[in-house]
Amino acid sequence: MRATVQSAVRTAYALVRHEVRLLVSLVLWVARRSHGTTGKAAFGYARGEGPLMFGFGFVCVIESVTMSVLLRDLPAVHRPVLLLDIYTVVLVVGMHAANVVRPHVLEADSLRIRRAAHVDLRIPLQQITHVQRELRTTHHRTDGELDLAMGARTTVTLQLAQPVVHFTFFGRRRHIHLVRFHADDPGALVQAITRARNAPSRELPDLPV
Repeated sequence: MRATVQSAVRTAYALVRHEVRLLVSLVLWVARRSHGTTGKAAFGYARGEGPLMFGFGFVCVIESVTMSVLLRDLPAVHRPVLLLDIYTVVLVVGMHAANVVRPHVLEADSLRIRRAAHVDLRIPLQQITHVQRELRTTHHRTDGELDLAMGARTTVTLQLAQPVVHFTFFGRRRHIHLVRFHADDPGALVQAITRARNAPSRELPDLPV
């Protein structure tokens, strides 16, 4: 019983934390700011799923208007449903905002791979044995591999010398030795990672942010 309660608490905490991050991302997006990119090279990935997210948001808006009309004579039901629908639209926009304001970040000694508000994986450059531009549109869940697809595709593949620890949305530990993810400009990112890995002083190359 105690284990069940603890599991429920951890699940609730993960969900609340994720929603808070989405709302913070929405604020940053409106303010045209980004998270964790100051003085570093940032590489976006949001274009890979932008149209899909806006389409989903549009459907949610239509559904909200429809339900509002259908329930207009039932005020006791209309108000909570309307609030729930509005909050759903806000979260959908927040998911897109999180993709925009939390890009991949290349630092002096590590690569920070992100996916919206729920993945933030930091990989030391010295652990990367191979990086390549690789377009994949199908992915199969495999132990030790992490696929962060956008719009059902990944464009960059990293192979690691030693596994790094990745925590899933609900906190489960996984050991990852290969990462596939998407970047809007995979060629530029691969070149930047290669230069950073080969730099004797591990200094970050001059790149536009």
